[in-house]
Amino acid sequence: MKNSSKKCNDGNCPVHGSLNVRGRSFTGAVISTKMQKTAIVEWGGRSYLRKYERYEKKRSKVKAHNPNCIGAKEGDLVEIAECRPLSKTKNFVIVKSLGKEKGFKEKMEAREEAKVKDKEKEETSDTVEGSELQQKERISESFESKPLNNSKIGEPKEEENESSKG
Repeated sequence: MKNSSKKCNDGNCPVHGSLNVRGRSFTGAVISTKMQKTAIVEWGGRSYLRKYERYEKKRSKVKAHNPNCIGAKEGDLVEIAECRPLSKTKNFVIVKSLGKEKGFKEKMEAREEAKVKDKEKEETSDTVEGSELQQKERISESFESKPLNNSKIGEPKEEENESSKG
């Protein structure tokens, strides 16, 4: 771990504090820093599906402690390492910042657009299902309101019988 130029009094800092790192380490992009001293780090990968003979994309998200001396922001590439549990969901700490990720802003905008489109599809499918139900109700009502013709097939109608007699 390289020494940061900024000093911090954070006991959970791997550089200036007494926090030991162990186990797994990953490199990913910070996608959110809305929590205090916490960043959500995401990285992607591909896994092979033997059944379909194709690859699928997967993403992993982890909450990591963000020390003041590192101060990672959204869009930064960071290296994180596993440490002791710092909270209920936080078991990683940011070790160093590697710079900005290229195309981060565009990627996040595309995700937001996809979310909006999904919501619109759900809303339209709800209204389409409702209109289909209304159509089915109208059809069933029209069948119920019409009187059924109980004449047997092959028998001439009563009007024809009278005209043939006369």
